[in-house]
Order: sequence, then structure tokens, then C-alpha cells
Amino acid sequence: MAISRLTPSERDEALTALAGWTLSEDGRAIARRFTFADFNEAFGFMTRVALLADKMDHHPEWANVYNRVDITLTTHDAGGLSQRDIKMAEAIEAF
Repeated sequence: MAISRLTPSERDEALTALAGWTLSEDGRAIARRFTFADFNEAFGFMTRVALLADKMDHHPEWANVYNRVDITLTTHDAGGLSQRDIKMAEAIEAF
């Protein structure tokens, strides 16, 4: 089953509901920085996201430095942002 990339209007509408997430310069990904009290809290968050990503079969691009976690979401199979990224961002926000 092919995954469709969001249209610019679908993308913009979805982003209005995702506070803190920003669109990449090329419009093909969304990103957000999360900051925690310390490394342990950041790592716990990453663990929860990793379990979620595995369950959703949609894995983020991310980086961790001490208490900071940077997450980028894009759907490589769609060549950009898809509904899968929006659902993943919404699920991450639930944490």
C-alpha cells in the first residue's frame, strides 16, 4: 500500500494542532526539541517513544544530548510528510 505525502494545505492544517513542532525548510519533515530535567528523564522519554515507534512501525530521526531530545519526523516512502508523521507527533505529545 502506497503512503501519500500530505498536500501543503493538509500539512499546514495538521501543524496548527501540533504546538512546538516546526516545518523543515523544504517542507518534507517536522521537528521538535524536548528539554527535560536531566539525562534520566530524557532517556525515559526516548524509551517510551521507541516502544511507540516500534508499535506504529514508524521510526523517528532523533538525537540526544544530556537533557535534550531532538526529534524529526518524515516518511521516506512518501518522499516527505505523511499522515503517519502527524499521528506519531500526536502520540508523542500525549507523553
